[in-house]
Amino acid sequence: MLSFAHPWLALLLPLPALAYWLLPAYEIRRPAVRVPFFAELVRLTGAAPRQGASVGRRGLLRMLVLVLCWLLALAALMRPQWVLPPIHQDRPARDLLMLVDLSGSMDTQDFTDPSGKTIDRLTAVKQVLDTFLARRDGDRVGIVVFGNAPFMLVPFTTDLHLARRMLAEMQVGMAGPRTAFGDAIGLGINLFAASTAPAKTMIALTDGNDTASKVTPADAARIARDRGIVIDTIAVGDPTAAGEEKLDEAALQDVATVTGGGYYRALDREELDGIYARIDQLEARKVETVSFQPRRELYWMPLALLTVLSLLVQAFRLVRWPRRRGMEVAP
Repeated sequence: MLSFAHPWLALLLPLPALAYWLLPAYEIRRPAVRVPFFAELVRLTGAAPRQGASVGRRGLLRMLVLVLCWLLALAALMRPQWVLPPIHQDRPARDLLMLVDLSGSMDTQDFTDPSGKTIDRLTAVKQVLDTFLARRDGDRVGIVVFGNAPFMLVPFTTDLHLARRMLAEMQVGMAGPRTAFGDAIGLGINLFAASTAPAKTMIALTDGNDTASKVTPADAARIARDRGIVIDTIAVGDPTAAGEEKLDEAALQDVATVTGGGYYRALDREELDGIYARIDQLEARKVETVSFQPRRELYWMPLALLTVLSLLVQAFRLVRWPRRRGMEVAP
């Protein structure tokens, strides 16, 4: 469909006619010489004699060319555009941040893989989390790992292949042997500061208690709640352990409750897999559909026609002028 970006410029269409009618004719004043054949000279030149000035007359063809040039110039100024069919584009409406504990206790081998082989907790988490991320098409996903301190492993991205590849490279202890759970939530809050997604969710996974944070998980959870961030917590540790490896279920439950999320406990691979399946159902993918109509600029077409027409007229005049001059000087 053809449209114009500046259709109001069509109001300038009668401007040359108004100028022709309202403004005085262009006059060229020259020194005059009296000749006895003045009437014959007027007839040959087609000029209308006036006192003190000479006014030339344009032929019909020249007038039509000028009108056509004005129409083409005005059409280019109006910016004709060809409106293409609308394009619908989906963009993520949710930012999902994974908080993964890489403390030393995640090396404990008390999980099994689908084949029945005994594996450590982190390996089980990576296997289940990889399947979970594969189903998150339509979300922006980020990954934060924490030990002695939190570190951003993957910034928010829709490239799930990249997120899964970085997830596979995680190793126990790469962030330190301790557990800074509260600081990990704080880093996640900072990462969400620049997010414009309507829905913001953290999924925090840990197997111990907070032993290295400067901000307690409870305080961090309250800040997250005020920022509209929901935190789901998953406990993979042994609730009967003691010391630094003791699972602080109360803290995880408090974080989830304060932010409106859910608390889950995974004591084996099947429970962990089931937890992510439930979260996948609760955290349904949200997608905003954006529609826009691309436009193809066509202003160059009247400009090209105007240029070609001007060149043709000038070429015609150059060819015609020597012929007329030759006829005038012929005996």
